[in-house]
Amino acid sequence: MPDLSQSEYLRPRANEVQSLLGEGLPWIHVLVGPRQIGKSTASLQIARNLGWASVVESADSPVQHGPEWITAQWERAEAASNGDTKCLLILDEIQKVQGWSETLKLLWDGRKHDRIHVLVLGSSALMMQHGLSESLAGRFLLHRFGHWSPSEMRDAFGIGLEDWFFFGGYPGIAKLQNRIELWRGHIRDSLIETAMARDCLQMQPIRKPTLLRNLFGLACLHPAECISYTKMLGSLQDAGNTVTLASYLDLLESAFLVTGLEAWRPGIQSKRGSSPKLVVRNNALASALSGKRRTDFDTDRTWRGRMIENAVLAHLVQELDGTGAKLYWWRDKFWEVDLVIQSPKGLWALEIKSGKPENPKGLREFCKRWPEAHPMLIGPGGIPFAEFFAEDPKERFGH
Repeated sequence: MPDLSQSEYLRPRANEVQSLLGEGLPWIHVLVGPRQIGKSTASLQIARNLGWASVVESADSPVQHGPEWITAQWERAEAASNGDTKCLLILDEIQKVQGWSETLKLLWDGRKHDRIHVLVLGSSALMMQHGLSESLAGRFLLHRFGHWSPSEMRDAFGIGLEDWFFFGGYPGIAKLQNRIELWRGHIRDSLIETAMARDCLQMQPIRKPTLLRNLFGLACLHPAECISYTKMLGSLQDAGNTVTLASYLDLLESAFLVTGLEAWRPGIQSKRGSSPKLVVRNNALASALSGKRRTDFDTDRTWRGRMIENAVLAHLVQELDGTGAKLYWWRDKFWEVDLVIQSPKGLWALEIKSGKPENPKGLREFCKRWPEAHPMLIGPGGIPFAEFFAEDPKERFGH
């Protein structure tokens, strides 16, 4: 296994941000992504590699900061950038600061020189997007910093694809993968609880926090499964109504925890009317809450199939975000397609197989109804998993 640590390995996306900062482009750089995937570490690597002065602070506190907190950090950056010195101002979890986007806009527009460069980090897509679109339009470059891919886990920690399917794309797995209960506790207590308490429950008033937690737990027990809202209501304690469940699923998506894919129904845009396919955004979450062990992934064919399908779906959800591609699933009577991708480049129907190659009847039926669709089989008999994860989905499906 390579003798690397997370602090020594610079992720490709972080390298892109570093290059853009080095060019001195006149925009605020915004890094958005899940918790515990190394945004803070990457920002420190970038600051170190650039060799500039730096001011680094985090707003991730139980006590909410006011706009004066940002002003104070800006003044520190101005002091550090005296003369010809450049300064990188890094503000972590900035969405937690009241009025953050308005304050940053005023400071950015009123800057007296171009020696201050700004990198802000956030773990809530919803809260970050609101601030960016309302106050900072035209003033920022958005960088999506997602869960670690199989190639990144391999290059940084020597983690193989089979282990990645189970342990997921969190860099902390490298030290705990052989101590399953410690690893499970770390995911549950340090990651899930923090994301729930500091992201989901602080984004908006939650009338039924127990329902939100139970919905997340249900998704982790049924990765890559289609479950109707009606069936969810019958499975969850403290159930509300379908509108509440749909809004909570949107909330979990904003925190990069769970995404609900809607059914492919051309001409019908209502998401609320379809049964969502629940995609856990990192397989580690499902593994930790399911109680399964690494050996179960090898011996339980049903669970293995669900986890591999979930990993493929989560990878595509992450990598195609912001490309104009839309992801769906499809089923009609006896036929089913695991994933439908509609993008400016065309229409695709994907089948994901983890066991023996099978006759993809669903693909054939889908392409019969929509002849413009491109069929794709991923897994045995089709594109090997290692090859699929090695390519950039944006090249095939994106702009």
